[in-house]
Amino acid sequence: MKHLKISQIILLIISPILFFGRKEKEKTNIVVLLCDDLGYGDLSSFGHPVIQTPNLDKLASEGIKLTNFYSAAPVCSPSRAGLLTGRSPNRAGIYDFIIGGNIKRDDDKDLVHLQVNEETIPARLKSVGYSTCLVGKWHCSSLFNSPKQPQPDHFGFDHWFATQNNAAPSHENPNNFVRDGKEVGEIKGFSCQIIVDEAMDWLKNKGNDNPFYLQVCFHEPHEPIASPQSLVQKYLPFSKNEDQAQYFANVENMDKAVGRFLDYLRENVKGNTLIVFSSDNGPETLNRYARAKRSYGSPGKLKGMKLWTNEAGFRVPGIIYWMGKSTFKGTSDVAISSLDFLPTFCEIAGAELPKRPIDGESFTSFLKDGEFKRTKPLIWSFYNALNDHIVAMRDGDWKIMANLKNDTTYLPKLENIYDGNEALVKKAKLTDFVLFNLKKDISEFENAASMNPALFEEMKKQLIVEYQKLLADSYIWKRN
Repeated sequence: MKHLKISQIILLIISPILFFGRKEKEKTNIVVLLCDDLGYGDLSSFGHPVIQTPNLDKLASEGIKLTNFYSAAPVCSPSRAGLLTGRSPNRAGIYDFIIGGNIKRDDDKDLVHLQVNEETIPARLKSVGYSTCLVGKWHCSSLFNSPKQPQPDHFGFDHWFATQNNAAPSHENPNNFVRDGKEVGEIKGFSCQIIVDEAMDWLKNKGNDNPFYLQVCFHEPHEPIASPQSLVQKYLPFSKNEDQAQYFANVENMDKAVGRFLDYLRENVKGNTLIVFSSDNGPETLNRYARAKRSYGSPGKLKGMKLWTNEAGFRVPGIIYWMGKSTFKGTSDVAISSLDFLPTFCEIAGAELPKRPIDGESFTSFLKDGEFKRTKPLIWSFYNALNDHIVAMRDGDWKIMANLKNDTTYLPKLENIYDGNEALVKKAKLTDFVLFNLKKDISEFENAASMNPALFEEMKKQLIVEYQKLLADSYIWKRN
């Protein structure tokens, strides 16, 4: 050592510091895998007795299985808007599913779209050097692939390969995909495999070493359902009929697509990739509408289905796995929401949060040690709910729900809030409160209000305050 120059000694000391400092600042790739209408009980790792999902089960066993994961809404468009923005979809004026086309409606629902001033995950990450891509279902604009409304590229996606809503005519050989503004035409194969192919091709050809944000939005298992015959035959002996076998096969086909994609990441990307899997809302109700003949999704032990504000409407399977990084591992009942993705991903990527207030909270601490305490409750207000209680709030282990009433008349079911019904909605008062302890009563079987009177009164007051804040900031559509 005595023969080394002072400068060499200093270099030996600081080199490890410089090296590890660079490693700590290495950008994390982020992947969101999002299903459409997948029920809480539809994966084998979440209790389904028939459907086999070995790839997602492995992901859950190697990472974090979230048993209290929530979507932003109990139906697709508002759920997706909430995920992208970290804000309640009511603030964006997306109250229900977005219709397609240009057919004028009295309630102005034909105007609804994710508006130009909304800040999103891909846009925030793009600001710090990320490459971004969307493949699959978009469903955040009524005029898809039209200059009259902002499209996925406006919200930060460098590349997009998407449909406005469902794959048509079904998951098999879809013909309604658009790639970066150009119609693609019919594509042979099944939608889940097609979009995984697109995702892998984009990763192969993106032409830079930038970290990436990739949002893979499966159409499965939303109707109209179509599945490979080999898988349908596999499930026929365990099904009530062929339609149920089609559903079971549909979920497994999606799992196979996930497996192919994860294999690609392991072989070609290798490290530092955060992967999140979930669903946009709960399972569709069988035969709720004419084409829902194969909707055999399972809510598990939860009450309700898609379009409900009971748990099955928006409590969905959640899995987190951080490839190449040591994190907390195991099953967790911590309440986490898709609204939390934006602040979490921004913190991980070193991106600034949007200037507008957001409802989500970063759960980076949870990834480290499994601990996360929300500082504000989760609230949903879905005016077209199939159940009676259209407003719901979870705080800790407790959930309170309420209906809305104008004098003696309950607020009618509404698909949109616009200047024609704004006064009616804003005058309505919360009523018919019920309280559930979700830790003890996952099925929302017993109203616990009378057994916890002080807590009940406290949560009633809290819900009134939180709902009024949300209502005051909800976007009201006006045609002119």
